[in-house]
Amino acid sequence: MTTNQIAIGAALALLVGTGLFAEEAHKKASMPQFQVDPFWPKMPPKTMFGVVAGVNVDAKDHVWVIHRPATLTKDEKGLTTDPPGGLCCKPAPPVMEFDNDGNFIQGWGGPGPGYEWPLDLDEHGIFVDYKDHVWIGAGGGANSKVESQILKFTRDGRFLMQIGHRGQSKGSNDPENLREAADMYVWPKTNELFVADGYGNRRVIVYDADTGAYKRHWGAYGNKPDDSVSKSPVPEGPGSPQFNTVHHLRLSSDGMVYVADRRNDRVQVFTLEGKFLKEVFIARDTKVGTGTVFSISFSADPQQKYMYVVDLSNAVIWILNRQTLDILGSFGQMGHYAGQFIRPHNSAVDSKGNLYVTEATEGRRVQKFLFKGVK
Repeated sequence: MTTNQIAIGAALALLVGTGLFAEEAHKKASMPQFQVDPFWPKMPPKTMFGVVAGVNVDAKDHVWVIHRPATLTKDEKGLTTDPPGGLCCKPAPPVMEFDNDGNFIQGWGGPGPGYEWPLDLDEHGIFVDYKDHVWIGAGGGANSKVESQILKFTRDGRFLMQIGHRGQSKGSNDPENLREAADMYVWPKTNELFVADGYGNRRVIVYDADTGAYKRHWGAYGNKPDDSVSKSPVPEGPGSPQFNTVHHLRLSSDGMVYVADRRNDRVQVFTLEGKFLKEVFIARDTKVGTGTVFSISFSADPQQKYMYVVDLSNAVIWILNRQTLDILGSFGQMGHYAGQFIRPHNSAVDSKGNLYVTEATEGRRVQKFLFKGVK
C-alpha cells in the first residue's frame, strides 16, 4: 500500500469514526452535513438509559427524552449478588430534560394518582407543545396490546389530562380510545393534537389539545381505517390501502401532515383535514427488520427544505427534499461507536439544525449530530 493510500484510508476512517456525514461519490445533490458530538448528553451520576424510545426539542431548545427504565438488566441496575449491591447504577427517570449543551435539567415520570402511566416497557413518544405541555405516548413494548391512552403533563410533571383508557380500545374507528399510540404533535394555529395511532390502530386521529374532544381521523390515502386488511408487507406495486404501524408524524410549517407508515416503508403526506397529497417509499426492498420509516424530522431553515427519516432496519438516516420527496442520500451505519447506530428509533431537530437520534433495544442512547452546513 502506498503512502497516499494509507493517508486516504486514515482520513476515511476518521470521517466514519466521528460521525461526519460522507455520502457515496455517485450522490449528486447537495445535502446537510453532520458531525456527532460524542459527549452529549451529560447523564446524572450513576444513572443509565434503558431503551430510548422518544425525543423532542422544545421552544427553549431543550431536549426531552423518554426511555424505558424497566429494560435495564439486573447487572446494569447494580443488583449483583456477590457482593450484595453494586456501586452502579440505577435507571434514570423515564422523562428527562437536558439543555442544548447536554446538561441535565430535571427528570420525572412513572405511575401516579389519576392517570395510567404506560406499563413497564411501554413508554414511547414524547412531545412538548407550544404551551409547554408534555405529552406521553404508550406502545411498542411487551404490554403494548392493552395501552389505549396518551397523557398530558405540565413541564414539571404535574398531571393534566388523559385521553383514552387502558384496555378499552374498540379499534381504528373508536373516537374515544387509542391503541398503542406511538407519537403526537400539537398544531398551534388550531390547538389541535395530531396522534400517530399507531401500533395497534391504523390511523391518524385529531383531538382538541385543551379538552381532549375528538375532531376527526383518517387512514392511508385518506381512507377509512379498516382493521381487517392484511398487515403483510407489500414490497412492490401499489401500496397497501391501509396504514401498517403509524409510528410517527410531524406537521411542517406550511401546514402539511407527514406520516411515518413504518411497516409499509413509506411517508404519506396529507392536508390538515386528512386529504391525501403524495407519498414516497423508502428502501422498500429491505428484507429484514420491521419497516424502514420510523420517524420524521425537518431541517431548521424557514422553508424546512430537508426531511430526515430514521430507518431502524438499515441503521441509517435518509435525507429527502421535503417538497419533492426526492431521496438525496443517507448517513450512518450499524455499530456501537459514536456516529453509528444500533436500532435508531426517533429523531428531533433544534433551532440550530442539530439532529438528535434515539436508539432502541440494544442501542439505549440518544446521540446529538451537529449541523455543519449544506454541501
